[in-house]
Amino acid sequence: MVRSALPLPVTDYGGTGPVVLALHGHFGSARTFGALAWELRGRARVVAVDLRGHGHAERGGPFTRDAYVGDVAELVADSGVAPAVVFGHSMGGVTAFQLAARRPELVRAVIVEEAPAVVQPLTLDVRDWPRRAPTLTELGVAIQRRGVPDPSYFLQGAIRYPDGWGLGFDYDDMMRSQELLVGDWWADWTSVTAPVLLMHGTRSEVLPTVHAHEMVRRRPETSYVEFDGCGHWIHDDDVRGVAAAVAGFLETVDAPAGRDHRASREAS
Repeated sequence: MVRSALPLPVTDYGGTGPVVLALHGHFGSARTFGALAWELRGRARVVAVDLRGHGHAERGGPFTRDAYVGDVAELVADSGVAPAVVFGHSMGGVTAFQLAARRPELVRAVIVEEAPAVVQPLTLDVRDWPRRAPTLTELGVAIQRRGVPDPSYFLQGAIRYPDGWGLGFDYDDMMRSQELLVGDWWADWTSVTAPVLLMHGTRSEVLPTVHAHEMVRRRPETSYVEFDGCGHWIHDDDVRGVAAAVAGFLETVDAPAGRDHRASREAS
């Protein structure tokens, strides 16, 4: 894996096949896509980004939608991969389809994992979470004590600071960023002209099934894969299934019209 010198830290997981630019959700980092990149080796080359305020990216805002989209637009334009296949999870998924809507010349195809067109105020309050811990294990235990049964997603982006282990984001920044994600983004979703794959986990509380179906109804050319039994982090719950869905979709991107990629999967 190689870190780039671009303003947003980038992790190139290598591999062969089309480049897939991967955007994580709130509290995440480029590391969240490590297992998926491994599953896609030989079928795609995953290049994952630390978005502003996350991972090894610089701290501080603004955390507006325009700022996030502008960051990724600049990255795509400067990296030589335009038009790019852009994959986004949760907040990263909203960023991906907004980029496709607002800068269509930069996007070849969009893969959206668990990102609604209308974001409700389901803010995760992290302000009283532990700031530092002597070990990564102790940091995880401290997060569990705050009511998080499985802290693995948050620990993927943890950083060893001089004074101990801590999470890869500023807590107040994340509160503000979550607030600014809330909104009605139907206009962006329905105006995307690039091919789109939408992936939904039936146990998700962030993207209800009825809303996922409405996204497909309003944009009927959308390819849709439903993962039975999976929650919001499908790429963790069923990484092989997500890899198969992504690889199958990529095969259709340059194929003649008329190929249907809609399906339903059971979590493995």
